[in-house]
Amino acid sequence: MMQIAHCLTRFCLATLALVVVGLAPVLTTAVCAIAQDDIRVSIGSPTTPFSQNKQNEPALAVDAAHPNILAAGANDEIDMEACNAGADNTCPFTQGVGDSGIYFSFDSGHTWTQPTYSGWTARDCLGVVGSSDLPCSPHVGPISTLLRYYENGLVSDGDPALAFGPRPGSDGTFSWANGSRLYYANLTSNFFTNKRDETLKGTEGIAVSRTDNVAAAAAGMPSAWMDPVIASKQSAITFSDKDQIWADNAATSPFFGYVYVCAVSARAGFAAPLVVARSTDGGDTWTQKQLTNASGNPFNPVQGVGRSGCTVRTDSNGVVYVLANQFAVGLPGFGSHILVKSFDGGHTWTRPLKIGLAVDTCFLVQFDGDFFRCVMDGIAGARDDLSSAPSIDIANGAPTGADATNLIVRTWVDGRDGVNHEHVLFSSSSNGGNNWTAPLAVESSGDRGYYSAIAISPNGTDAYLVYNAFTTVLRNDTTSPRDLVGVVKHADVSGSTVAAWSDLHRGATGDPRGSSQNNLWLEFLGDYVYAVATRTYGAAVWNDTRNAAECPAIDAWRAAAQDAVQNGTAVPTEPAPQQDCPATFGNSDIYGGSFADPTP
Repeated sequence: MMQIAHCLTRFCLATLALVVVGLAPVLTTAVCAIAQDDIRVSIGSPTTPFSQNKQNEPALAVDAAHPNILAAGANDEIDMEACNAGADNTCPFTQGVGDSGIYFSFDSGHTWTQPTYSGWTARDCLGVVGSSDLPCSPHVGPISTLLRYYENGLVSDGDPALAFGPRPGSDGTFSWANGSRLYYANLTSNFFTNKRDETLKGTEGIAVSRTDNVAAAAAGMPSAWMDPVIASKQSAITFSDKDQIWADNAATSPFFGYVYVCAVSARAGFAAPLVVARSTDGGDTWTQKQLTNASGNPFNPVQGVGRSGCTVRTDSNGVVYVLANQFAVGLPGFGSHILVKSFDGGHTWTRPLKIGLAVDTCFLVQFDGDFFRCVMDGIAGARDDLSSAPSIDIANGAPTGADATNLIVRTWVDGRDGVNHEHVLFSSSSNGGNNWTAPLAVESSGDRGYYSAIAISPNGTDAYLVYNAFTTVLRNDTTSPRDLVGVVKHADVSGSTVAAWSDLHRGATGDPRGSSQNNLWLEFLGDYVYAVATRTYGAAVWNDTRNAAECPAIDAWRAAAQDAVQNGTAVPTEPAPQQDCPATFGNSDIYGGSFADPTP
């Protein structure tokens, strides 16, 4: 059965306060059938109630051998319980219910399909007004997130990362002639709370799901997916986080088909080394290497408070590049990007090399119900943990590797010029990351960059850059409107020369006050945006709040709660979102676009 969802898109052509100085069969399938300048990717997810209407942290991958095929992922709470289940002013993550959403496009990103499978669900736990109803009782039923997790004693916990690579043959060798394999990495935890039943050591690990038949997966066929495999090396105190995945997709590489997952492996205290897990057999088995020291010290200018926000790519010769953010001492911090490389398919790695300054955009710190968070749009704003982390891509000539230039492009958001002057920066390297061009600010006038991502065509002729930005200054209240927008840019590339960046698309604005953490304390927009590039087009996905309704009751409570924490007084009782807010409060979406090369 197919459910058709029309996409309401608009194209916009118009242009406390602790201030810190310095840091089953197919059930339904939703298909979007309108191709416009941008389009809702998370089209099967509802507009109400909260938190089922909450999506963020999008990821995107393109099949180099079939560039019309895209897959996207996001944190998607479609299968969670509603706030009215149990106490009406609590909106918890439901125990055992996954939130790693999956979406497919077979026309280069002009339309999207969000499949429905069967798994552990609470989407029918809607509750009733008042707190007298019984707590939610999850059960087997429809899900629109990754499947085969609860059956394997696991939960899919978001932080999605996707990559296409060649499929291994029966002899273990990789070839595009065998077909393509989609890898989906995400955080995972134990389904069971009883330690004797645990599948995974530690709090959070990284699991990788795979499919060799994206058409069947998009149609909701469970048999299209393999069981998830734990890729991270876990101990009882490990919290793996902020994963990214890449498959070596250029046939000229001696390590063609190898798959790499980078992440931070947080442990006790400030220990949080950067690690990479690699698979040489198509994701069946994984081995992990530690790339940086494990120790971290917020008072040590060498160690800092660790690293995170990694990205991983390969060039046409199979060299693996892992970049990450080295956090600074102090806030906002003058941190750096570090580069680690492997020349032997991930067996050994170079020492971390600092390649340039990366300044945090932490100018306001707010309490989020558990600890303090950096925000950059104002009181009770959206957390800003990793905006200065690097995003890179390499013109590696995939799928053949024959026309590679191996130019590396990099973007990040940077606060070196202070509050309300945050930049989206761009830099490139034509010699394997040994040297980089001077950072160039590429944001449009009035845009305060929030997160950015970059892609370059395999033959190195076109670059595409996407970012989220606030177009309003940092707010000292929760009553003034705030604007969030998604922007896509393009630049022609010739050899190592990148021409001026021009706007391809500017999405509709939305008020991020209409987004929310599940605990209601702050807005929530996640940590990522994403871009891919082919020889004929670029595609991007971003966080979007155009359909989210701001809630005055929540605004007032958030301001009062921050004041209470700052003054050491009692925090007032939070509102009940389904009673005290507009129906579409919390309705953050994933939007995206497909953009033909404007200068073919």
